[in-house]
Amino acid sequence: MSDGLDNRRRGIEEEYFRRKEQEALEKLRAGKSDSAETPEEATATVALNCPRCHIPLVEITYADVKIDRCTNCKGLWLDAGELEQLTTRDDPGWFSRLWQTFSSERG
Repeated sequence: MSDGLDNRRRGIEEEYFRRKEQEALEKLRAGKSDSAETPEEATATVALNCPRCHIPLVEITYADVKIDRCTNCKGLWLDAGELEQLTTRDDPGWFSRLWQTFSSERG
């Protein structure tokens, strides 16, 4: 039963972010109607807000992977494929170093 709830929550979350990205793209297109940029380029120029506290996220680089970080709640947000990039490395201790790096900044 929890698998069904997890799938539902995941679906709701994915729909929320898809809708937010679509709204941002529509705002960009309305402001730049004569621009010929692709949706990927338009999304890259939009600053995302933290899902938890709605503060703009800052993009940082950790081990050649760009991670979004909230300066308020210190939350880390990964885009599609970024977790896979980190976990497929031959380095078994990447997560503990990542955790130490960001937990030391919290205190």
